[in-house]
Amino acid sequence: MSEKEPEQHLAQRVVDAMMAKDAFSQWLGVKILEVSPRQATISMRVRTEMVNGFGVAHGAIAYALADSALAFASNTHGRVTVSIENSITYPQPVHVGDELVAAAEEESASNRLGYYRVTVKRKDGVIVALFRGTVYKTKADFFSPMSASEE
Repeated sequence: MSEKEPEQHLAQRVVDAMMAKDAFSQWLGVKILEVSPRQATISMRVRTEMVNGFGVAHGAIAYALADSALAFASNTHGRVTVSIENSITYPQPVHVGDELVAAAEEESASNRLGYYRVTVKRKDGVIVALFRGTVYKTKADFFSPMSASEE
């Protein structure tokens, strides 16, 4: 990463590189709607194979979407960042055919930790999940050959 590289360009470049290798987000059907430094908004449509025995989307679906949004948002600054603690609340059920939109944004950060809020809504604006995530920022540059495990 160049120190001269504008933040927005870096954020988009990081998310594009992550999404290209993220087989799980691809399986979910994630679409990147908006990316900016320390923020990301993504969407997906709930499919039949994503529901549980009660006919509603398995909680892991909203969680996975929120987790993907967190990953994209928290890495936009160009350092490899990993999740260390997350929690989620499900105020409304999700059904087959629902289009979900997850918006992640940084609420606070230090040099090594970041705190994020992710709101997952149906396309009609109803909140279906509230997710909080804490991330650890490694020393590794996202585009360097050094991996987070080498830190």
